[in-house]
Amino acid sequence: MAVQDKRPVNLDIGTIQLPVTAYASILHRVSGAVSFAGAAVLLWMLYASLASEASFTQLQACLTSFWGKLILWGVLSALAYHTAAGIKHLIMDLGIGETLEGGVLAAKITLVSAAALIILAGAWIWL
Repeated sequence: MAVQDKRPVNLDIGTIQLPVTAYASILHRVSGAVSFAGAAVLLWMLYASLASEASFTQLQACLTSFWGKLILWGVLSALAYHTAAGIKHLIMDLGIGETLEGGVLAAKITLVSAAALIILAGAWIWL
C-alpha cells in the first residue's frame, strides 16, 4: 500500500530560498572544481614561461589580451574564494562558530572577504 505524502513539492529551482550557508557551501565546491581546472592553466603558463624565449613572448601576449586576463582573474577568484572558505572550515574545526548563528556569520564573513580578495585580484590584473 502506497503512503500518502501530503508535503508540498517545489521543483522550480528559481523559487527555492536557500540559506546563506548553502550558497557558501555550493560556491566552495564550485571554486574547488574551478581551481582544479585552473591548476592546469597555471601549469601550462609555467611551462610556457620556461620553455623558450619565444613561448615566453607568446605567453606575455596572451596575458595582455582581454581573454587572457579574464581567464587568469577567474582562476585567481576561484583560488581566493576556496582559500577563504577553507580558512572558515579550519576555524570551525577548532570549535569556533559551530552554532547556527555562528555558521551564518562565518558564511557572511567568508563571502565578504572573498569578494574583497576577488576585487583586489581584479585590480591587480586589470590595472
